[in-house]
Amino acid sequence: MQLPKDVQKIINAQIPKLLRVPFEKALQEKFETLKKQMIDEFLNHPISKEISDGPTASNSSGCLGGYGNLFSFIGFEEDDEPLKPILEQLQATNFKYSGEIASGVKFSIILPTAKEIFEVTPMPWASGRSWAQGIESGISGLGFYLKLKSKNSRSGEAIQTSVKGSARRFKNQQYISVLINKYTNLFAQLK
Repeated sequence: MQLPKDVQKIINAQIPKLLRVPFEKALQEKFETLKKQMIDEFLNHPISKEISDGPTASNSSGCLGGYGNLFSFIGFEEDDEPLKPILEQLQATNFKYSGEIASGVKFSIILPTAKEIFEVTPMPWASGRSWAQGIESGISGLGFYLKLKSKNSRSGEAIQTSVKGSARRFKNQQYISVLINKYTNLFAQLK
């Protein structure tokens, strides 16, 4: 025996409402695992590790050709925490209920864009530029960078000279844009 069409319609309209809580619970677990993976990948990136090691770190990322380190080259103050705004953006990644669809319910992922991260990572000496974006596109001045302990230095470990001292060139590296693109795709695949 088949249910009348109007009864079927009422039942089908209730299914998404009944499935929302179990779907949300299942999604939460997968989401949190992926979010933790994203944050761990960011923190373990060679650029992030070098910057988090502070003004006395080695140039383990290779951006500076092995000379000095990114923290002092970019010009952060000795007690700065340059990764903190990026980490806050990544930790704010979340999902929200977006409505019902024929097969259940829909959720939207709220993830920062690379542009949003670039906006919260200004160069210490040029607020209109992003140091995180500079990692990807290049940061000028490496030839004028001198690793030298100095009280006149922001980081205490290097200075910018007025005379070009070397022909070293900054080596751009993939960083934030690749991370955000990768996880935008991975979050979109959550079911």
